[in-house]
Amino acid sequence: MDHHDINQTRRDLLITGALSATATALPAVGHAQALAEAGTAASTPAPATGKVALRVNGRQVELDVDTRTTLLDLLREHLHLTGTKKGCDQGQCGACTVIVDGRRINSCLSLAVMHEGAEVTTIEGLGQPGKLHPMQAAFIKHDGYQCGYCTPGQICSAVAVLDEVRRGIPSHASADLNAKPLLSAAEIRERMSGNICRCGAYSNIVDAITEVGGGKA
Repeated sequence: MDHHDINQTRRDLLITGALSATATALPAVGHAQALAEAGTAASTPAPATGKVALRVNGRQVELDVDTRTTLLDLLREHLHLTGTKKGCDQGQCGACTVIVDGRRINSCLSLAVMHEGAEVTTIEGLGQPGKLHPMQAAFIKHDGYQCGYCTPGQICSAVAVLDEVRRGIPSHASADLNAKPLLSAAEIRERMSGNICRCGAYSNIVDAITEVGGGKA
């Protein structure tokens, strides 16, 4: 046997040995991984659930949900009211704005179980095709949207803004707290500043809100 044949035989033996070792180790690794996964599953507690009853757009609903469920996810995933949009999911864009007990809130930041017995109004509850809310009609008239993704939150927020104005609640832009009504472009922009329109339809949004509020757009 020449030197080349000896090296070839040695190489074949090394390869065969490595393959055998790998074949032996793989079942052990797989078994260990399965045990680890089973242990993790056994040690992970089931999510806590709780019942929440509230009125949504005039309809009484009662659901058993994970206590970590946000009001936004309850509306979208459980009640299929998908008009309320999930944008940033961090309370920064306002796309998820709904009206709860007369006040606008970012539904992505609020847990559903916090609103037991609350009255919730979403964009679907404000108006429907054929019977639009005045604010919805004004947004259409003044082209207060482009892509439309932020529009439900904008409209819910705008309705709440006019209610704040009617009640004389001031904003940081209110120069004269005795002025009635507190309705100006600066007021509207300040009060609507939590609702972001990435398309930039702000001037048209201000015109729509001004018209519904009784001002001159």
